Amino acid sequence: MELKGKRVMVAGTGISGIGAARLLMESGITTVLYDGNDKLEKKEIIDRVGRPVEVILGELTDEAVKGFDMMVLSPGISVNAPFVQKFTKEGIPVWSEIELAYYFSRGEIAAITGTNGKTTTTALVGEIARCACDSVFVVGNIGIPYTNVALDTKEDSMIVAEISSFQLETIHDFCPKVSAILNITPDHLDRHGTVECYADTKLKIAMNQTKDHFCVLNYDDATTRAMADKIEAVPVFFSRLETLDQGVYLDGDQFVVAWGGEKQVICTMDDIHLLGGHNHENILAAIGLTYFMGIKSEAILEGIRKFKGVAHRIEYVAEINGVAYYNDSKGTNPDAAIKGIQAMNRPTYLIGGGYDKKSAYDEWIDAFDGKVKELILLGQTAEKIAKTAKEHGFDQIVMVESLEEAVQYAAEHAKEGDAVLLSPACASWGMFKNYEVRGDQFKEFVHKLA
Repeated sequence: MELKGKRVMVAGTGISGIGAARLLMESGITTVLYDGNDKLEKKEIIDRVGRPVEVILGELTDEAVKGFDMMVLSPGISVNAPFVQKFTKEGIPVWSEIELAYYFSRGEIAAITGTNGKTTTTALVGEIARCACDSVFVVGNIGIPYTNVALDTKEDSMIVAEISSFQLETIHDFCPKVSAILNITPDHLDRHGTVECYADTKLKIAMNQTKDHFCVLNYDDATTRAMADKIEAVPVFFSRLETLDQGVYLDGDQFVVAWGGEKQVICTMDDIHLLGGHNHENILAAIGLTYFMGIKSEAILEGIRKFKGVAHRIEYVAEINGVAYYNDSKGTNPDAAIKGIQAMNRPTYLIGGGYDKKSAYDEWIDAFDGKVKELILLGQTAEKIAKTAKEHGFDQIVMVESLEEAVQYAAEHAKEGDAVLLSPACASWGMFKNYEVRGDQFKEFVHKLA
């Protein structure tokens, strides 16, 4: 679709919407920003864009919808929102911000999705890419909108993109050279409805790929393993548990690529800095992504050795009075939080709870496996989690009103040799703007203890 001469509405005035509006306006496209919240201040929105732009707030009439040629949808807004459905019924194209950025950008793309591990894998791929390429952009759900840098990309650029299911709902032509689907576990069912719909949305990352492209898939996850039969791209499996004839796998303490009848050891456990089996999977996936992006093994090794992890994902904060504090605020669903507790090697005071995404917490509770001394709960899901824990025979539970109170309680009761882990198994909404704010506050409260 040619955008020149079109009138485009950008829905949402958060960081994604502002980035999309700026990109369109810099490209000479007539742009209108829309937000359903009529209590927002138009001047404040315009100030954030940094140039004059038409802003519409509140209800969008049918007549107003007909005045647009396209809509760019921020990922926080559901495709099922009534005003979005008005565009769909009129046959007006709806693009994600990822699709918009792809339209304007150049270079080759490594795109990563999945339920858990996206941010760590994306950051590691970015670290490796910087060891091999002068022009690298790490974008998407990791925090920097792809739209912010699309016009800065060049033909020799490498774009490393973390892509959420929300962003994949409305892609059309987006096509990475190498894609990855790390795993699928129930998440965002309040938006996607079923696990099957959620998985199908994730699979869209590969929908435009051909036999000239690669899709990295988790062999140890039955859902992603089966996706190999549904894609045009060449499937590249990775496995922590199995030795593969062809793919990327863990052999003892060695990370191995087997391809075309040859085997190559890329790195060993001595080269990595990340805790836990789930992070070994992230490293395997990153090796698959970068190897098939054409990066040499020496640069892959260099990037792995440099990489120390990402904030808010089993992030070591401090040791105070012999107690180690870890920030796993990015554990926003039970499966991610299971990885957090599995990585602990000390008796642990676990802080959990938050916004209810309609998740079940049984498997998370079962994963405590004798490691959790007390479960400290807060937020909307506290009672639901407590009920599940008791049903599974775990009753060392404390209810608190705030994260600060949770940290204080843990500090008062933990003994030398224990750990305190924030790994909520829930989203942060309702109490915090996002998981980053939650994690930053946790770190702030911990540092106050010292």
